[in-house]
Amino acid sequence: MSIKDSKAETNTITYDRDKIEEKVGSIYEAIVIMGKRAEQINSELHTDLRNKLDEFAVSNNSLEEVFENREQIEISKLYEKLPKPTSIAIREWLDDDIYFRKTEE
Repeated sequence: MSIKDSKAETNTITYDRDKIEEKVGSIYEAIVIMGKRAEQINSELHTDLRNKLDEFAVSNNSLEEVFENREQIEISKLYEKLPKPTSIAIREWLDDDIYFRKTEE
């Protein structure tokens, strides 16, 4: 499933703490796992956005000329409407889409 097609919440909601910690037994471990996944998602979104915006980049060294590129604005708006990486990571955690392992076992 693509990150852009995620069914994660775009608004702030309250999650059931028991559902979050039941897989690992500790809310803190669950938060660390979801936090690391959120960092991965953020990195993927950032590089994807940069690659798309670089397609429309104009190499102009003059500060006087500022071009408004309609495609860049539309792409930026699309990415602003996406759920936050943390929300996507929480949804993946609750849907059992995150693989994790403990190295000490």
